[in-house]
Amino acid sequence: MMVPAHFNELIEQAEELALYHKLIVQINKDFLLANIDLDFELDILPSSLKFMLHETVYKLIASKFADYLNLLYIIDVSEEKIRSLDGSDPVKLSEQVSFLILQREWQKVWLRNKHSS
Repeated sequence: MMVPAHFNELIEQAEELALYHKLIVQINKDFLLANIDLDFELDILPSSLKFMLHETVYKLIASKFADYLNLLYIIDVSEEKIRSLDGSDPVKLSEQVSFLILQREWQKVWLRNKHSS
């Protein structure tokens, strides 16, 4: 599996494989496990998903850092990838982390789908 390098590419793959809804379900599941109050509707537009995820990650970094770290742990975002990011701009950092979250969630959904067929 080639992990998508851009948000649009990830969404295109999810929609082509009819897995976009499963991606949303996986994100909701992991946020619930992390006790973060965020529940996306299954019919959320990709642009809204991106915006709301970015906003939530930004707020976690800014004011609930322990919850942010817990979320990354639950989702299993690579610590190496997180450490490689430039943390000097919190807005840019939260955007990059949001994409890493989406990438990891997409990997889970794609792998589960591949092995269930």
